[in-house]
Amino acid sequence: MRIDDMDLRELLSFNPEGGVMKLLGERALLMNAFAQGLLRKELIDTLGTFAARNILTRYGYANGWRTAMNIQQNMPEVWKDSKGYAGSKLHALTGQLGVHHNIRTDGEGDEPLISSNWGDCYEAEQHLLHIGRSDEAVCWTETAFASGYSSYAEGREVIFIEDQCRGKGDPICHVTARYKEKWGPEIEPHLVYYRMESFPTLLKDLSAKLNCTEKKLKNRQSQLAFLEGAEAPPLIMARSQSMRRIVDIAWRVAKVDSSILITGDSGVGKELMARFIHDQSSRTCGPFLAVNCGALTETLLESELFGHAKGSFTGADRERAGLFEAASGGTLFLDEIGEVSPGMQVKLLRALQEHEVRRVGENKSRPTNVRVVAATNRNLTEEIASGRFRQDLYYRLRVIELHVPPLRERNEDILPLARFFLHKITHAMGRTIIGFTPDAADQLLHYSWPGNVRELQNTVEYAVAMCQESHVDVCDLPCELRAMSLQPTVSGCIRPLDEVERDYILGVLNALGDNKAQAAAELNIGLATLYRKLKEYEAQGSGRGGAAS
Repeated sequence: MRIDDMDLRELLSFNPEGGVMKLLGERALLMNAFAQGLLRKELIDTLGTFAARNILTRYGYANGWRTAMNIQQNMPEVWKDSKGYAGSKLHALTGQLGVHHNIRTDGEGDEPLISSNWGDCYEAEQHLLHIGRSDEAVCWTETAFASGYSSYAEGREVIFIEDQCRGKGDPICHVTARYKEKWGPEIEPHLVYYRMESFPTLLKDLSAKLNCTEKKLKNRQSQLAFLEGAEAPPLIMARSQSMRRIVDIAWRVAKVDSSILITGDSGVGKELMARFIHDQSSRTCGPFLAVNCGALTETLLESELFGHAKGSFTGADRERAGLFEAASGGTLFLDEIGEVSPGMQVKLLRALQEHEVRRVGENKSRPTNVRVVAATNRNLTEEIASGRFRQDLYYRLRVIELHVPPLRERNEDILPLARFFLHKITHAMGRTIIGFTPDAADQLLHYSWPGNVRELQNTVEYAVAMCQESHVDVCDLPCELRAMSLQPTVSGCIRPLDEVERDYILGVLNALGDNKAQAAAELNIGLATLYRKLKEYEAQGSGRGGAAS
């Protein structure tokens, strides 16, 4: 698509009956210009002209910067060919203003980078309507929008000044843009509204705040999905009482900065729980960094966590910050904390107590600002009793403990999780699989899931790869589920012995492709006995039918 091909009907997506409207992939709103004028008047009357202009300028700048990012990401061809004009074109299409006689240069000489006439600018119109004629230009938001957009597009600080404005009696609005360093003293009165004395920090803060707001919105949507019982990420879509209780506690403790120890069997979702706590905390805009402590030697783990100085060991060709520093303002997740060596435990304890670290090869300490969440599948109290884990470190990590129950103890979560994974995996694989047959769902419910949620996810992925129909059936499940373990999952699932024997025999037959001779040999029973049992099952309405092998 080229800039001349930009059509609002194609850029805007919406439901004619109402609901969410999106422009360039982000939610957009149709706002009444009169209401915007009232807002401007309220800001000026309440806060004064200086504060109102400051707010509207920063708002416009952020909007321009974000618009440039969206055009670059969603319309790369337009960005490549006409990035300097695309913002004004989009603004014209959405009714903000009309751009006439737009002149551009390279901006490096005496001539301005951009000189442009604006027609029908809503901002001047509304200022005249609600406040009256001004002594100075009033298109603050639109001028700042152009500055934000062009600064992003040029990769340099670009400042627009409105030197003619209908809001102060001129026949037309006119703006001039130059690179910041190309302006003379006339730029000084305008810089205060952009906070230009800390311009690099402003850009960084602007991007961080936008990302933080997006993240908080996603987290809030997940919370609402959980409360309304709709499909949500796997952790918070829990249906079992035990898991809902743990999630509720996690929500509450996320609001404080205390250290948390997450315990549970391998595969239950301890890292998901840690991420959930991070996302619900005040640190959600900071980084979430994870390290598997059991996968690294003591020397490597020390360097990974605390960093190292240049030349501190062979291969350290430059200095490097550790995860304690890199996770500043966020959360550091220490997985498999029970595998850490005694020597490393001492160093971890000091870092947690003093809130500072010392890089390998340095003799000075560096302050840290990080929340630590640790996880283990070991029983640390037994490790303490045997002398393999420090008691003081245990209590430092375990200010709050969350025990994630294994999947076999929360039968109600199996099918919701399986359906979540099915939807996610079929979408990723480009398959059209609607759900599970009743027999397959029953098999999932009666399996003991020694590998917990991780095994369930892998099982569903296997089933999606094998399935040739619209629903996953028993024959699509891995062998261990087709001839599943006889161990009951929970006390409420204990079944009569003859029913278990029947299901197991039929499962073995299914796993062996109905080869009765092989099945009898594997089951260590006579072929005649197998046929007799199958005849009994057929009489009971559970038979498989078919000819003998």
